[in-house]
Amino acid sequence: MKGLMMDYQLTLQPILQRGYRLFPKKEIASKFGDTMHRYTYADFYGRVGQLANALTKLGVNKGDRIGTFAWNSYRHLELYFGVPCMGAVVHTLNLRLPPDQLAYIVNHAEDQIIFVDNSLVPLLERVAGELKTVKHYVIMGDVAETSLPNTLSYEDLIGAESADFAWPQLDENDAAGMCYTSGTTGNPKGALYSHRAIFLHTMGLSLTDTAGLSERDVVMPVVPMFHAMAWGLPFAATYLGSKLVFPGAHMQPQDLAGLIQDERVTLAAGVPSLWFGLQTLLEQGGYDTSSVRAMIVGGSAAPRSMIEGFEKNFGIPILHAWGMTEMTPLGTVANLKSYMDEWPDDERYAVRAKQGIAVPGVELRGIDENGDEIPWDGKTMGELQVRGPWIIRAYYQDERSENAFMNGWFRTGDVVTIDPEGYVQIVDRTKDLVKSGGEWISTVDLENAIMAHPDVLEASVIAVPHPKWVERPLAIVVTRPDLDTPLEKEAIYAMLSAEFAKWQLPDDIVFIDEIPKTSVGKFDKKVLRAQFQDYKLPTA
Repeated sequence: MKGLMMDYQLTLQPILQRGYRLFPKKEIASKFGDTMHRYTYADFYGRVGQLANALTKLGVNKGDRIGTFAWNSYRHLELYFGVPCMGAVVHTLNLRLPPDQLAYIVNHAEDQIIFVDNSLVPLLERVAGELKTVKHYVIMGDVAETSLPNTLSYEDLIGAESADFAWPQLDENDAAGMCYTSGTTGNPKGALYSHRAIFLHTMGLSLTDTAGLSERDVVMPVVPMFHAMAWGLPFAATYLGSKLVFPGAHMQPQDLAGLIQDERVTLAAGVPSLWFGLQTLLEQGGYDTSSVRAMIVGGSAAPRSMIEGFEKNFGIPILHAWGMTEMTPLGTVANLKSYMDEWPDDERYAVRAKQGIAVPGVELRGIDENGDEIPWDGKTMGELQVRGPWIIRAYYQDERSENAFMNGWFRTGDVVTIDPEGYVQIVDRTKDLVKSGGEWISTVDLENAIMAHPDVLEASVIAVPHPKWVERPLAIVVTRPDLDTPLEKEAIYAMLSAEFAKWQLPDDIVFIDEIPKTSVGKFDKKVLRAQFQDYKLPTA
């Protein structure tokens, strides 16, 4: 039957309007060095209108890609809304990518304008000569001199414009945002987000059984705004009127702890590598983090030791989540079911260390090597596949899409088990599993176990060639910097032996000063594999 409901388009415009009309007094705070910039959602709304007028005068048309090369701040938030709400596409550029990948992304997306933070201008200058479609560079902040061509000042650009803008009628299936994968193999792949996808994802974040955002929250997205749209938190906070706190370029433990304390942050979000340092700092005392009701950890697996440590030592619950750039990005959250509250600590923390159950709006399954769906027994491994209204159906103009989907399901590349309660546990990436003597060994399980040692700060496990077993695991470990006596391999082996069979143990453990990270803060195993490709194991 036709005409049962209004034709209400799910775009970002109602999110922008709601934040302004219902919560004009709420604050958006941004850290710049030692100073804080503060203004309200009313101020924000006016500047978004000015930005939209300025973009129109620059000749920006519907569907044009507009790049952002920026840290987390109020200006970046203005671009999050001003660009898509006037019909263009906001394309967040990963400022930690190598120059060749950055140039590839800009050219592949055909960005027309790039908005760049003043501190990041030198990084963009390195590749500007290779960018084929960029007509203007808009600098956000003061820069004395730059080799970038056709530069404009952000404040000058919008300053003379009216705050009133005639927002066009948009279709919910129009493109609104664009992100690229971090390119662990080959060139990065583009994910194009529709207005509808972001709107529904925003609603999903608001649900009690996901992140449960509300007007009363003070939200600090530590996850970069160039990483899967800061996991959608800026959109959800604006829609609900939550106070936003942006840490800018300053993401050291002291900066984060200070912001949590001074701004009374209730919800923060970031990758595990950021929280390791904060955990060490908080152990020294001196900071009040009592306002935090939850800390979202995603991007890579959070070790159980971290989850237990934050809650038991500081009263901060870790909300373990999983998602992907291709998923806008939320997929699962490891909240406990009501009856699990009565379970013993060991069982509860075992559940919370998993990636969790599918959030409303996402369907998932595991597929084995024969293409059959795996049972939910918590033991059988398979590739995780997902589908839903905020999951891409193809990569942007990329022939690799053909191998990324199976009968309407997106193939994540993660190997998982699913337990009888529906909780997903990522065993590994398909390319990171160790195939030893015909048996699979999970590097993730080994990494989490090693990081449970109180003297270990970080650990990564990779496969190393072996003449007899084809591959064997090698553990690379970073110890805590404040140890009185060096950590010995034997102590780690003794701990692992209580949990793993002998054949699953690493053949060697190497101590290094720092594990290389990807552009979004994950352990960079491709760099480690290259670094240790000729490493001779003691068993070889």
